[in-house]
Amino acid sequence: MQTLALYLVTAVIFLGLDAAMLKFVMRPLFEKNLGDMVLSDPRLGPAAIFYLFYVGGLLWFVSVPALGAGAPSQAFVNGAILGALAYGTYEFTNFATLRGWAPQMVATDLIWGAFLTGISAFLGVLVVTRLFPSAS
Repeated sequence: MQTLALYLVTAVIFLGLDAAMLKFVMRPLFEKNLGDMVLSDPRLGPAAIFYLFYVGGLLWFVSVPALGAGAPSQAFVNGAILGALAYGTYEFTNFATLRGWAPQMVATDLIWGAFLTGISAFLGVLVVTRLFPSAS
């Protein structure tokens, strides 16, 4: 039950924060640099697959170990590292191979991915330690 709660809390935080960032910052930035290559309506299926697996990986590599250690700050640091690796892989690969991929896109998404992943892991662990105080 604790792991399911951790997954759900982390996913809600991650999705909520990322939806706002995508709408207000990333979409305009990508439209400015990529123009009509950006779909008017994102493909939700591939996005859902990414979010389901990414949050699962975040739990496996970061949140569950931090929860076991009773260390939300560990979740933030390790989550930020994982986020920088994941988002950096996407951004630097695109920057290296695609015309129109701008350094501002790389920097913004890399920083965002690190922060988003770290804060989602941190808050997920923090909330679950409060919901299940004897289990951590």
